[in-house]
Amino acid sequence: MLSSLDQWLMDPARGQGLSGLRLALFEFWMFGLKQARACLFAGMFFVSVFLMPAEGVLSLSKYDALLLIALILQAGMILLKLETMDELKAVCLFHLVGFVLEVFKTHPAIGSWTYPGNGAFKLFGVPLFSGFMYAAVGSYMIQAWRLFDLQIHHHPLYWMATLTAILIYLNFFTHHFIGDYRWYLAVFALGLYARTGVTFRPVRRDHRMPLLLAFVLIGFFIWLAENLSTLLGIWKYPDQLGAWSVVHLSKWSSWSMLVIMTFTIITHLKHIKATVHIPSPAIRRLTE
Repeated sequence: MLSSLDQWLMDPARGQGLSGLRLALFEFWMFGLKQARACLFAGMFFVSVFLMPAEGVLSLSKYDALLLIALILQAGMILLKLETMDELKAVCLFHLVGFVLEVFKTHPAIGSWTYPGNGAFKLFGVPLFSGFMYAAVGSYMIQAWRLFDLQIHHHPLYWMATLTAILIYLNFFTHHFIGDYRWYLAVFALGLYARTGVTFRPVRRDHRMPLLLAFVLIGFFIWLAENLSTLLGIWKYPDQLGAWSVVHLSKWSSWSMLVIMTFTIITHLKHIKATVHIPSPAIRRLTE
């Protein structure tokens, strides 16, 4: 059952009687409201990250305090019916995928980045809160899918999309040993999703955009959040240990690739649900 907020946002009767410029402005306003709602978990979590004092809160280190905040936020999303149990399961999967990557990247033999500072809830040197950063991206995409009643057009074959996502994820690991094939994968993804579009509905009108553009835009905003996080010392790259510097622009491409992987996981889960259960209209549209 949807929360009263989501029911209000998704009410198709809203905007009746409006036309022309007034309807366009109302659609733009509702687009902003739905985006803010979709970013609710991610926004509150990253605000907590940005406002967290370097010395932590009370007797908790900053990493432990952020873990507690993330757990409270996640519980609140469920209790207030802002997130379903199925969505929570998907978010947990993103948490696991992200945490495994964090453990590998922060290993002393790799040293892609570090988490300076102590914390009681660290596993293999990685604060447990870190997985929520990846989960926040997945949460946003899942929430936006539902709120905007997304429709995917000309989706590539599922096995090809899944293979691409797996290769993208593996490249984050293997490029330390056999070379970085990111740009080859990016070119392949460009071809794979070249015809794919996404239709979204703020209120009454459907709007369409290339799916690749959505990948790039989401990746850009994650890159901005990463710059703020490293500026505040939540984690640091090797070239930031002496003095902070802007995260290299190439990380934007890495985040965009990660967004593709996240999107593929979501579509795959929805595809499985559509084949196992009686598909809802939203899921049927995905498979058309």
